[in-house]
Order: sequence, then structure tokens, then C-alpha cells
Amino acid sequence: MSWLNKLLPPKIKRENRSDKTSTVPEGLWSKCPACEAVLYHTDLENNLQVCPKCNHHNPLGARARLDMLLDAEGRREIGAEVRPIDILKFKDSKKYPDRLSAARASTGEDDALVVMQGSIDAMPAVVAAFEFRFIGGSMGSVVGERFVRGVRAAVDARAPFVCVAASGGARMQEGLNSLMQMAKTSAALDLLTQAKLPFISVLTDPTMGGVSASFAFLGDVVIAEPRALVGFAGPRVIEQTVRETLPEGFQRAEFLLEKGAVDMIVDRRELKRRIAELSTLMLREPALA
Repeated sequence: MSWLNKLLPPKIKRENRSDKTSTVPEGLWSKCPACEAVLYHTDLENNLQVCPKCNHHNPLGARARLDMLLDAEGRREIGAEVRPIDILKFKDSKKYPDRLSAARASTGEDDALVVMQGSIDAMPAVVAAFEFRFIGGSMGSVVGERFVRGVRAAVDARAPFVCVAASGGARMQEGLNSLMQMAKTSAALDLLTQAKLPFISVLTDPTMGGVSASFAFLGDVVIAEPRALVGFAGPRVIEQTVRETLPEGFQRAEFLLEKGAVDMIVDRRELKRRIAELSTLMLREPALA
């Protein structure tokens, strides 16, 4: 018996904190990866996953981006019936169908691109958004097909086409079929050019590989989110290839804006308004009051 137990009256019991279960539910707080501020999760969601302390833009899922950009009424999903198949019977550390099943279970999506027709501030529009959590937002045959169907829907509706990219590049499990999507998506954009309709490309963190090397930089206006990583190969690979030290902030949105690779950097919370303004300007429509 310790000296403290001898001093305490017998009717006074000390609380055993190790036996006490926590009354604080999990998932209430988030730590910003940039400034390490502890943030209330609901406040972060209401701020579109942008840190109110340092303005760091956290990842945002495809459905959340569509909710952010499109008006709530009159939406129609495009190409949801198109789903991936394992043409090559591909297997690395896991079989391709197993990877697809795991991605479906974790995201609720059938592939890495969600395309929806609706309106942005009452202006008709078609918006495509990448789901990076689905095998790194990689571009396979389904992504290419859904993208093209979205472009055609925009032409039919005489509406702008907006794509929000978040991808690691082409999907290796589909081999050459994935690489062909670079040409397929880029060629489809000529339909918008012929119809004199705008294509607005939004680059988020990260936009890499075959996506950045194809349609992502072909927008009439190319917008990037703050500090977004955008490029083809990673900085380490480039340094090893060219044997040069890359400048500070290489492949970040601010560096690309300085060099003229992107047209503007827009805060996520201002993106819907800015896209509506650009669409109105390029379509030469009267601005809404």
C-alpha cells in the first residue's frame, strides 16, 4: 500500500482514468497538413475543405466538387452505365478486378470520373470531376468514354464544358487502351471548338501524367487551385533525367502561372462564381443581375 492510499479516507475512491471510456466521438477534429492547426471537422466541410487558418486546399471528392459547382436542381448524370472491364486480364500485386472492387467499396463510384449535366448560377453547363480516391484518379477507357459523352452533351445543350482534374495519369492496368484515351479526349474537344463553346479546365492537386499531357492544358481557360501540383513526371524523376536541381516550387500552380502555363489561380470558394463569369463572357451572354 502506498503512502497516498494511507492518507486518503477509506470512503474516497480515486477515479481510474484507464478504465474510463472516452466521451469524445472520433472524427470531430482534423489537423491541417500545412499549418497543423486543429480544426473542427464540420467547419472544414462548410469551408469546402479549405483551411481557414492558412488557406490550404485539402482534397475534395468528385461528388463534393459537383455539389460545389452545379446548382441543386435539374442535374443529370452522364455515362454512369459505362463501367470498366478487365480486357487484358492484368495482374500485378493484385488482380485488376480486385483493385476495382476495392475502389468501388471505398469510394462508392464505378470509375474515376463523374460527369453531370446541370447549371451553374442558372447557366446550362456540363461538369466532369475526377475522383482521386478511385485508383489515383487514373484515366482508363471508362474515363475517356465518359469525358467524350460529356463533351457531346455540352454540344447538344449549347453549354460550356468544365472538367476538374485530379489524377495520377493513365491507368497502367489497361495498357495501351489507357494511353489511347489521351488522343480520344483531346480529339473530342474539337467538337466544342467547332460549336464555339468554351472548355474550362480546372487543375487541382495533383494533376499529373497522361491527364496533364492531354486535355488538361487544352482548355480555353486553364484554372488552377492554390499550390496544386501539376506536371507530367514527378520532380525526382525529372531531376534524375536532366541532372539539374529544379527551382523552388517547381510544378506548383504559382510557378506555372508565373511561366504562363495556367491562366489564373482561383480559390476553391470563388470557383463557381468565376466559372459563371467566364462562361458568360465567352458565350457573350448578358450577365445575370
